[in-house]
Amino acid sequence: MTDYVLEIKNLTKDFPGVRAVNDVSFNIRRNTVHCLVGENGAGKSTLIKILTGAYTKTCGTVLLNGKPYSALSPKEARQNGIVTLYQELNVVDQLTVEDNLTLGAEDTTLGFIRKSKKIKKMLEVLKSIEPSIEPKQKVSCLSVAKKQIVEIARAVASEADIIIMDEPTAAISENEIKRLFRIVKALREKNITVLYISHRLDEIFELGDDVTVLRDGKHIDTKPVAEVENRAELIKMMIGKTVFEEYIPREIPYCQELLQVKNISNEKLKDISFNVLCGEVVGFYGLIGAGKTELARAIYGADRYEGEIYYKNEKLGNSPDKTIKAGVALVPEERRSQGIFPRLTIRNNIPVMRMEKISNRGFLQDRKERAAAQDFIKRLNIVTNSMEKDVAKLSGGNQQKVVLSKCLFAETDLLILDEPTRGIDVGAKSEIYNIIRALAREDKSIIIFSSELPEILNSCDRIFLLYDGKIKAELVNDNNLDSEKIIHLVTGGE
Repeated sequence: MTDYVLEIKNLTKDFPGVRAVNDVSFNIRRNTVHCLVGENGAGKSTLIKILTGAYTKTCGTVLLNGKPYSALSPKEARQNGIVTLYQELNVVDQLTVEDNLTLGAEDTTLGFIRKSKKIKKMLEVLKSIEPSIEPKQKVSCLSVAKKQIVEIARAVASEADIIIMDEPTAAISENEIKRLFRIVKALREKNITVLYISHRLDEIFELGDDVTVLRDGKHIDTKPVAEVENRAELIKMMIGKTVFEEYIPREIPYCQELLQVKNISNEKLKDISFNVLCGEVVGFYGLIGAGKTELARAIYGADRYEGEIYYKNEKLGNSPDKTIKAGVALVPEERRSQGIFPRLTIRNNIPVMRMEKISNRGFLQDRKERAAAQDFIKRLNIVTNSMEKDVAKLSGGNQQKVVLSKCLFAETDLLILDEPTRGIDVGAKSEIYNIIRALAREDKSIIIFSSELPEILNSCDRIFLLYDGKIKAELVNDNNLDSEKIIHLVTGGE
């Protein structure tokens, strides 16, 4: 048997007017964790959809265990031993764990589902991976990480040769990530190959045996992770240039307070007080569940609270509408469901927070709307061939730029960013960070809420550490902060 479980040779996929995968060739070694990285639009998703039967290739060859392979549907891919775990989990919350394990593969007699050895095997696999999950409990009671484990157990029990994991850590906590990593490493011992896709480059170095880099639909390189010198080398392969990833200490031009938060409390938050200066970038770092989103929503007026918030020495309103009118805007964590109107165009999305700017006596002025769209497409470098493109068709990074454009069009002086780069590639991250720095130089104040420590350390002038709804510490960023100490504090240490 060949050493390669998958051999991809000269694979190409064309769509009308664009070549998404361009003559890509690389091999995946058996029983390894093979990482696939690249910017949004690099061709990763298209490649995966070809392997899983969602797309048919234009040309090229794929060998699975040394034999020609070409699935015509995801079901056929599963039958050939290739299973995909997507970011949007494929579980049914209303069903039990046991029912989810066999969903779509039930054994029946005269139309009635019957117990079988298949169910027993799946439950045994689940127990070996995560004994704390009860087969009879509803999936709705499980965390995102445990729902992932149910999917992994289903894949392992189905005797998959290859499990494709697409951004599996995007919505889980640090502790859950560590557990997932242990499971992924254990899969190798079960003779399973993992094709692992992530924008978090530290994960590549911790988990990966090999890494393949795609850029603009082309194969740039495949090499052992041990031979990749550092993050900078990997980033350069991904985007074709070196990007700035280090905070430069700076003096805040003004000492004037823009925002004052005094003794904020609610069901999640516990007596939180802090201030933000004009032109300052302030960061809040904590693990999932620490209260970051709840604090962002309280400032924005979306959640009720006890305490007081003052903006420009005036008490801030208790609704998003009043907050926006005062000059404060929120870029929400869930941009697809809360930040954009996906079926509207870029032109239609940008002015929605301040429609009166493009209206006259209640009538929308097309000329002003188009001018606003052109201005922000150029200003924030939104990559598109037309302002009439639906926002749903943009990459994650460009969707985030549209959300930022909405907030800036609303003439805000305080921008609240909740997980501003979640799910976007390193090139787009670098652009977002540059936009943040440029806004600070224009005397805009920014609050970043993030569960990614490098993001906070590389962007913020002052940093607040959150744990269980409380501020554990306030740090001034001198580019020499102790990451281990920070992690100790946000996990409950003193």
